[in-house]
Amino acid sequence: MSDVREWSRHDVARFVRVPGPEDDKYSRGVVGLCTGSSDYPGAAVLGVEAAWRTGAGFVRYIGVGRAADAVMARRPETVVSPQASGARVGSWVIGSGTAATSRTADDERELREILDGAVPVVVDAGALDLASGARAPLLLTPHGREFARLQARIGTAPDEDRARAAADAAIRLGAVVLLKGAQTLIADPDGSVIRVDAGTGWLATAGTGDVLGGVLGTLLAANPDASIAAVAASGAWLHGHAGRIAAGIGAPDGGHGHPIVALDVAQALPRAIADVLA
Repeated sequence: MSDVREWSRHDVARFVRVPGPEDDKYSRGVVGLCTGSSDYPGAAVLGVEAAWRTGAGFVRYIGVGRAADAVMARRPETVVSPQASGARVGSWVIGSGTAATSRTADDERELREILDGAVPVVVDAGALDLASGARAPLLLTPHGREFARLQARIGTAPDEDRARAAADAAIRLGAVVLLKGAQTLIADPDGSVIRVDAGTGWLATAGTGDVLGGVLGTLLAANPDASIAAVAASGAWLHGHAGRIAAGIGAPDGGHGHPIVALDVAQALPRAIADVLA
């Protein structure tokens, strides 16, 4: 595809809102996360951490057991509930750190209730198989292998042109598709595609996708009237910039940077936001 738009720091600034004197924790954005599991409790911690670090006014985590305990140990500001029903949020993040093969009937019922709601939902990893037919506004965030499985599920053919493949999937699903990679592509159901190339290869490490989910959920909750694709591109850019900061790229004598872990990226998000607002 030739009509792929590049996303810039200037574009991102439109979606990072500085709270004013009339704001409270609710007006700044309420994010709900139904993520993590007993096998992967860290995914819950990373998404919640990223949501707070991106500027959420209120973060609600849905879960029990090891994941809920880990969230409370790391971020006691978080409101933890055993179920999503009745929770009032501006966006949801679901699927990170979960697997469809270990999902119970109750888990699926809860996820489908979220997917049939009115607020936007970031759908990752173990919930991607539930996206087809959902009524909520969706932002799907597959990596390459997950995207290949998604294509097979919806009947779109593999395509070496990643932008065209992402656009085809977005059109078929009626959802925004954020295809992760060295260059992140955000495809809208209207056929348009945005490319974000602000990151670093050091981001190719476990857990950074969970951090991205928290960033995206926060920006969606804070920008309820904005284009989901534009908000997604802004979240991807911020995530990439935080990765560069964490890896020391751009610092004096930084050179190629250095290895990072996912929590480093989450902790660098406030500085990334400050750079955008400068």
